[in-house]
Amino acid sequence: MSESVVTFPKGLGATREPSPYGIQSKKLTMWLFIASDAVTFGAILFGYSYLRVGTPDWPRPFQFSPSILNAMIMTAVLLTSSLTMLGAVSAAKSGRKPSSLRWLAATVLLGIAFAVLHLREWFHMFHEGWNLSRNPTGGPVLFGATFFSITGLHLFHVLTGIVALMVVAIGFQRSWLDENHVETTGLYWHFVDLVWMFVFPLLYLMNAAPRG
Repeated sequence: MSESVVTFPKGLGATREPSPYGIQSKKLTMWLFIASDAVTFGAILFGYSYLRVGTPDWPRPFQFSPSILNAMIMTAVLLTSSLTMLGAVSAAKSGRKPSSLRWLAATVLLGIAFAVLHLREWFHMFHEGWNLSRNPTGGPVLFGATFFSITGLHLFHVLTGIVALMVVAIGFQRSWLDENHVETTGLYWHFVDLVWMFVFPLLYLMNAAPRG
């Protein structure tokens, strides 16, 4: 924790006490960004939920297999990447740089796997006729607009996180970035994972077609 110096009048000496705002500037900046991004995603998901409830005959295009199964695999991959990110931060904090770099590499690979699965789902839907302004079932077109917009925004965050992790890994390996940069980037990655925990049930599970 950083400290602040409090200087008293001459003769009384000086003392050092912990700062009540003892947080690194890069970590504070990341927390502020996460807070603002959380508000953005919250507003978007609230608007989506309002549209879904207020729109008659809202389409439910996802069958259990393969769409929901694919989304479940995506969820498992992203949750696993949070665990590998924790491993990277823990190893970096304890001075085990090679181990931290391996965990970072694993996190990047899992992020790429998530993105590939996501794009696979998109192309499958494109093939079936879904897009931002078209509903192949003849129902409301709002589903495609909201689905691709929300999942596209989340996918953009994942891709941004992958690039950030790669940059931090290179910098950490070459010692021009330290363990605090690994931890700060980890905060962003965990946030992206947390957002998916809302996107997955709202856009996939609640839009799954009943069997039979």
